[in-house]
Amino acid sequence: MTSMAAEDTAPASAGRRERKKQLTREALTEAAFELFAEKGFEATTVEEIADAVDVSSRTFFRYFASKEDVALTFQEEQLAAVLAALAARPADEPVVTALRRSVVSIAEACEQGDLGFDPSRFQCIQEMMSSSPALMARSLEHSQKKQADLTRVIAERMGADPATDLRPHVVAAMGACCFRAAADMWENCPQRYTKLSEGVDAAFALIEEGVNFPSVHE
Repeated sequence: MTSMAAEDTAPASAGRRERKKQLTREALTEAAFELFAEKGFEATTVEEIADAVDVSSRTFFRYFASKEDVALTFQEEQLAAVLAALAARPADEPVVTALRRSVVSIAEACEQGDLGFDPSRFQCIQEMMSSSPALMARSLEHSQKKQADLTRVIAERMGADPATDLRPHVVAAMGACCFRAAADMWENCPQRYTKLSEGVDAAFALIEEGVNFPSVHE
């Protein structure tokens, strides 16, 4: 009887541990973004993030490799949402159109607070990207690693083999470039687009229309 009781309680105990871990991770992320918004990314330390949750720095590093990784949890969530949106697009929709509508819809959700996204975090991460070279570099590295996931979903839509077909790789890279170009324009010329999602949509529109623009001398 004792053995059976132990077996019954083991899954429940494991479930509680996982929930506790998830709550700690979420608390660290929440504290980090509050500090980022208040002090800026560079001025915020791992120790301050840990102290805000009343845990040690050692505990922090059980969940995140660095404060850059905490900031980029938002990008993880964005990418997962884009992949889900892309997979749900109509099967007969052209690949660039499907990617455009997926990326724009998630950008709008981030801005509006839909699908569980926090608009303040979205705003915060964009501001940090523009002010922190270290975070930008880590973001680019992170994006390159995750691009394989986007390439895979695009290849499935195209019925292509990404091991031998360059096209899904080009489309995936182009999607990342559209978002980055729109973010740069939004930061440096805010009067052009009032929302980042508008710039992203405009960038994709240029790709759909064709970017082999004529020379001024033609």
